[in-house]
Amino acid sequence: MAVLLGLAVAGAYGAADFLGGLSSKRAPATTVVVVSQLCCLPLLAVLVGAGGGHPSTRAIGLGAAAGSVGAVGLSCLYRGLARGRMSVVAPITAVGAATVPVAWGLIGGERPSPMALAGVLLAMVAVALISRLPAPAPGTGQDQAGDSAIGLAVVAGAAFGTVFVLLDATGPDAGFWPLVAGRTTSIVALVTVAAATGQALAPPAARMLPTIAGAGMLDLSANALYLLATRRGLLSVVAVLSSLYPAGTVLLARTVLGERMAGHQVLGLVLAAAGVALIAAG
Repeated sequence: MAVLLGLAVAGAYGAADFLGGLSSKRAPATTVVVVSQLCCLPLLAVLVGAGGGHPSTRAIGLGAAAGSVGAVGLSCLYRGLARGRMSVVAPITAVGAATVPVAWGLIGGERPSPMALAGVLLAMVAVALISRLPAPAPGTGQDQAGDSAIGLAVVAGAAFGTVFVLLDATGPDAGFWPLVAGRTTSIVALVTVAAATGQALAPPAARMLPTIAGAGMLDLSANALYLLATRRGLLSVVAVLSSLYPAGTVLLARTVLGERMAGHQVLGLVLAAAGVALIAAG
């Protein structure tokens, strides 16, 4: 069950990143993040009501911390997606998103089976291949834009990996309440920073709202599925499966935007499937 949930997390995150990145090409990234998180509040209320739980002060604090770090990660990711190619930026974030929780889980004493561990390692190789940056065309200026987008992607990846660790530590008795703390903290922090730096949070065009709302709904769904997955499986396994989300972003960018996939990215997708099979068998 944890394997299936982890793959569902990857699918939801991948689609959310695609929609969020698409929106950020037409509106400021901070506006996209804030509006997307406001749009998902009704869904959050439903999840909390269905999930029950009795959150501790610790779980709420961890959720709030995850929300703050996640806001930084999403802002950096959406800015990176707006500046660079989705098929490059999104996969780079997965390196940090996978490495941080795997290292934390192993340090904390988690010991996946040999077959599952082999699958984890294969999946991480897949993430690295999908993330490998194609050489920019000389004289096009893409190298500078690419460098900026890559830097943002690296920060976003480290932030997402930290969020995975924090959410895992909230405990099963907390239900989905950590997500309430996370969303509240995230929205307040983003609005505060925008006000302090003079950024305008003008409402996006009405035609963009479905796309932005979709990004928020999918991102929240991914967080909820992730909580369920880590309560049923090892962090070091679930986090790697969840970090395969760039496959969805890359495929959507290829299908919808016509972005080309390099040969090593295709190989990465094949290795990702093999890694998932080993994890499931383990």
